[in-house]
Amino acid sequence: MATHLAAVSLAKGERFEVQTRPTPKPGPDELLIEVKSVALNPADCYMRDQGLFIPTYPTVTGFDISGLVLEIGDNVPVGANDESAGPFFRPEVTRVAAYAASVWKSCDPDYGAFQERCLVPWQHAMPLPDEGITWNQAATLPVAVEVPLNAWDVMGIPREGEATASSSVSAAPVGTDTSGGAQRNNKQKKDILLIWGASSSMGTMGVQSARLLREDPNSSFAAVYATAGAANQKYVASLGADRVFDYNEPQVVDAIVLAARDDGLVIRHCFLATGQLTPCQAVLKAFLGDDERENQKAKIGSAPVIPPDADEVNGVETIFVLPSADEVERLAQFQYWVGTWPREKLANGTIRPSPEPRVVGKGLGAINAGLDVLLRGVSCTKLVVEVAE
Repeated sequence: MATHLAAVSLAKGERFEVQTRPTPKPGPDELLIEVKSVALNPADCYMRDQGLFIPTYPTVTGFDISGLVLEIGDNVPVGANDESAGPFFRPEVTRVAAYAASVWKSCDPDYGAFQERCLVPWQHAMPLPDEGITWNQAATLPVAVEVPLNAWDVMGIPREGEATASSSVSAAPVGTDTSGGAQRNNKQKKDILLIWGASSSMGTMGVQSARLLREDPNSSFAAVYATAGAANQKYVASLGADRVFDYNEPQVVDAIVLAARDDGLVIRHCFLATGQLTPCQAVLKAFLGDDERENQKAKIGSAPVIPPDADEVNGVETIFVLPSADEVERLAQFQYWVGTWPREKLANGTIRPSPEPRVVGKGLGAINAGLDVLLRGVSCTKLVVEVAE
C-alpha cells in the first residue's frame, strides 16, 4: 500500500505530529493532489488549538493547497470529448491551487491540506497557468479568492458580467484619479464597495474583485474604498482601490463618509475581511435614506464570525460569509469561485496572487511554528510552508 507523510492533529490543543498515512485513491469527481505548498489561515490556528469543526480525532486539517494532480476519479472533466470551457484536469500534467474540503467531509483526514497527498473535489481546484505563478504564490489563492466572491454573492451583488443595464444605473465604469479620489465621469453610477481590512489576503483579493465589479459597465459600482494600515495603503491602492483609509485613525468612519459624500456616492455594501464590525456598521448607517432605495437594506459580508453580542443596526444587515450547506449547491459555487472566475484572469494578468507569500519553513514539521507566527500577527503577507520541491 502506498503511503505518505502528514501533519496529524491527535487531540484538541495539541501540536501536529508528522506521521505516515495510507495514500487514498480518488473517488468519483475527486482529484488526488501531490501537495507542493500550503498557505496558513487563522482558521488553522482555531482548529489546532480549539478543535474548531473537528468531530473526531486523529485528523488532518488545513485549507490552502498548491500541487500537481496525480490521479483522477470518475466524472472528472479531462477535456478530450468535452466542448465546455473547462476547467480540465490531466494526471501528472495539471498544476492546481485547491481549497481543501475537509470541513465538508466531517474532517476525514484524507481531505486535509497538511499532508503530502490530499483528496479534493475537482470543483474545489483551480488549474494554474503554465508559467508565471510559483507553487508558493498559488497556495495563497484559494481561500483568498473564495471568500470575497462568496461575500458578493451573499450580499446579492450580481456577479461580474451578469448585471444587466436595467438593474444598473450606469453604462460606463468609473476610473481613478492620481489624487486618490473617484472620478465621476458618469454621475449615474452611485455605489461604493468598501473593503475593511484590505491588506489581508482576503482583503487584497476583495479589492481586486471589487475593481472588476467597478469596471463592469452594467454594475452600479462607481468606486472601491478600502481600509488598511498606513504602511500598506500604497500596495492596496495598486490593486485597484480608489481611496484607502487608515483604520487606525480615530476618525476613520467620518473620513470615509465625508469622502463618499464629496464623490457624490453612497456606501451600501461592505466586505469585512478582518477587523471590527462596529465601524463598518457606522459607515453604512450614515448613508441610510440617502438615495431612492430606501427599502433596500445596507449589507455587510463578514469573514470573521459575527460576535454573539454584536449590536444590531436598523437597516444594516450583517451576513456571515459561508458556502451553502447543500453539497450540490456548494460544489457549483466552488466551481465558479475557484475553478472558473480566477482561471483566465490569472493567465492574462487581470488579477494577481496577493499579498506576497512569506515562506516560514520547509516540510510538514514547519507548520506548527508557522501557525505560531500567524498567531503573533502578520500584515500584508501570506504565510506559506513548502511541502515538496
